[in-house]
Amino acid sequence: MRNNRRFIDLTHPLHPGIPTWEGSCGFQLVGNGAGSRDPAAPSFKLQSIRMETGVGTHLDSPSHLFSSGMTVELYPLEQLVAPCRVLDVSSRAAEEFVLQPDDLKDYESESGVLEAGCVVLIRTGWDRFWDRPDQYRNGLVFPSVSGAAAEGLLERGVIGLGIDTLSPDRGDSGYPVHHLFLGAGNYLLENVANLAQMPTKGAELWALPLAIQGGSEAPVRLVALAP
Repeated sequence: MRNNRRFIDLTHPLHPGIPTWEGSCGFQLVGNGAGSRDPAAPSFKLQSIRMETGVGTHLDSPSHLFSSGMTVELYPLEQLVAPCRVLDVSSRAAEEFVLQPDDLKDYESESGVLEAGCVVLIRTGWDRFWDRPDQYRNGLVFPSVSGAAAEGLLERGVIGLGIDTLSPDRGDSGYPVHHLFLGAGNYLLENVANLAQMPTKGAELWALPLAIQGGSEAPVRLVALAP
């Protein structure tokens, strides 16, 4: 707790068994042993990581799709720390579910207009399959977001969009959300965790990717500060 606000971790830990777009993770954490407890002969535990940048909870930048687009290290912090809204469609988000503009209107009728400069996170409940990678991947058929809904979010001035699936675009969609959001210089957050703990509004989101120079994607420690 801090000033009567609580921290919520929205990040899946990285390990070799996590689900990925291609199906095989490739994440490896290699160490040189456990280190030493002898202060007279210290032996530090050193580790190296081998992974693709777009696995686990991560951020997509415009350069992920556009060769001249912004890379992850160039985002101003003001864009990465922002008010957060959560659209909860988990009660009806089966594998074929696609978020539509009417879902945005329904949310706003109950929780107020989506303000410019906010980040929107879509809770589908699909993260319940995170520990079952084949079911989470599901042949790249999972709850997603329509291009029309993405356009509606951009018209409202939303600067980031996240979802608790592999992507806001299904594998057979043609990737309209990626084209729209990344084409506008905004970012996408994929494989978001623990959205069941989030309020629909009133939280502040901290989406801090590794500052990889020239990186098109990067792992992100995604944290919310909520009432």
